[in-house]
Amino acid sequence: MAGIPVELLVLTLALSVVVGVTLGLLGGGGSILTVPVLVYVAGLDAKQAIATSLVVVGVTAAMGTVSHARAGRVRWRTGLLFGAAGLSGAFLGGLLGGVLPGAVLLVGFAVMMLVTAVAMLRGRGDVAPRQGDLPVLHVLGEGLVVGLVTGLVGAGGGFLVVPALVLLGGLPMSVAVGTSLLVIAMKSLGGLAGYLSSVQLDWALVAAVTAAAVVGSLVGGRLVSAVPEAALRRGFAWFVLVMGVFVLAQELPAAVVVPAGVVLAAVVASGTACWHLVSSCPLRRAVHATAGRTPRTA
Repeated sequence: MAGIPVELLVLTLALSVVVGVTLGLLGGGGSILTVPVLVYVAGLDAKQAIATSLVVVGVTAAMGTVSHARAGRVRWRTGLLFGAAGLSGAFLGGLLGGVLPGAVLLVGFAVMMLVTAVAMLRGRGDVAPRQGDLPVLHVLGEGLVVGLVTGLVGAGGGFLVVPALVLLGGLPMSVAVGTSLLVIAMKSLGGLAGYLSSVQLDWALVAAVTAAAVVGSLVGGRLVSAVPEAALRRGFAWFVLVMGVFVLAQELPAAVVVPAGVVLAAVVASGTACWHLVSSCPLRRAVHATAGRTPRTA
């Protein structure tokens, strides 16, 4: 933890607790904030932040796997098969991330944040499990791709894993959520191994941030029944969306940010005008259709 001012170190650990609380409350998604905290608060470079995030994600996911396994919500064969492919993909992603410029990795991470936010805003939906034998090649292929993304940007990717386990593995939603934590833990290990070939970590900081996140996740787990999950998930998704835009604005050159900002402002203005002034606005129908879905709870 050498070189980090005390006040920034305290803030980093406090925010790591917040990340953990979010993980405990939502069962996923909170880890997407670990990299921005480490880059913009702790002052780590992108590759160190991503590798550190993989430790945090892996440890918290492993702890979650244990609790879900005790409740019988982990399908070990499917999880190990998907996780083995994911581990291989994440290792390759970690190796690739070690040679890519940090700015490129942060832009990719920001895109991941935007995709995560949209996925959380849409909700899980009512996904029908696949019937029949387990499509091993499809599971391996999906695991490899998702693992590659995880290894590159240091996020758990649970919003990608859970639907894959439901659709390809034929798992009920509650079992898919528990099994996804096993997959995420394995992918995080693979990604970390890939990064360690080219990145030196401050293990004292890694341990402190991970411990803070674990404490937060335990607190979040106790608060689950007291906080409306739907409202929390939606609010958190909007926050992740804003953070993703912030990271893009920080990393992309001004020649790209300014035109993109103008386009975004025009889209927002057009959408607002459509919503308030046009009675048959398609945005209304889309929102009503989304609200009408009945999500399955884990």
